[in-house]
Amino acid sequence: MAYRWIAPRAGGIEVLERVETEPPVPAAGEVTIAVHAVGMNPADYKHLSRADAFPIGLGYEVAGTLTALGPDTTIATGEAAVGTDVLAFRISGGYATAVTVPAADVFGKPANLSFAEAANLLLAGTTAAEMLHVTAVGTGDAVLIHGASGAVGVSAIQQARARGARVIGTASLSSFDRLRSFGAEPVAYGPGLEQRVRALAPDGVDAVLDTAGTDEAVDVSTAVLRYPARAVTIVRGPRTDAAGFTAIGSAMPASRAFRDGARRALIAAAAAGDLVVPVSRTFPFDDAHEALRFLQHGHPGGKLALIP
Repeated sequence: MAYRWIAPRAGGIEVLERVETEPPVPAAGEVTIAVHAVGMNPADYKHLSRADAFPIGLGYEVAGTLTALGPDTTIATGEAAVGTDVLAFRISGGYATAVTVPAADVFGKPANLSFAEAANLLLAGTTAAEMLHVTAVGTGDAVLIHGASGAVGVSAIQQARARGARVIGTASLSSFDRLRSFGAEPVAYGPGLEQRVRALAPDGVDAVLDTAGTDEAVDVSTAVLRYPARAVTIVRGPRTDAAGFTAIGSAMPASRAFRDGARRALIAAAAAGDLVVPVSRTFPFDDAHEALRFLQHGHPGGKLALIP
């Protein structure tokens, strides 16, 4: 018997229930995965307040092992068989010990990634990739990332550096060493941020990636950005709209299409060791409430995963 976490009604994390389930036998174009790690993202608990129909499941990405394939079915990276280790994104209902999902969203797992790392690669990675795409970051650009120590920020640092860009990242002092380890130049957020950024980039920055959405992030970006059209946010609000930031999000058709198309290249980069997924903590599958509360209110310092 398999298990999954569902929200039977509207509410917060407290409404989640673990229920017995049996994933359907995969039809043509589908596969079943025994889940070894569930990737965790803020979008998981935010989904609880945005759903318009219940019950709902949570979770967009997992990693595990194939246990069944539908007739004449291959996964996105080609031939596979029962026993193949895989990762999957974008799926729904990933908080489960087994899932049946479209094979087009399933990819071979790089051998150098743990299951927890693989399960956390693509939501943050594709978001960061789209931010860099929208702002056309390239060789020689100076990029300012707000909220650089978060999962999207860390992926964006690595991807920007691979493009030949220089990265300045805002973070708390406790995260400075982490940002430096990925090649970014950290600056502390808070009063005086503009001056600290200008000390590193006297002529301003070429692009801004905003994962924070704060008034400070908007104000400082407006002051130091050399090209107003090259600012993107994943935390849209009246201030970012007024400042002319491009807003992106997985619910937008253009964002969804780009992110789906970016998956294969990100997996290849991770397989080559060029894209690292820091995992700070794992939780037993049954501790989903505790894990989500930690994700919502704590300071993970890396990705989290549920381990069935």
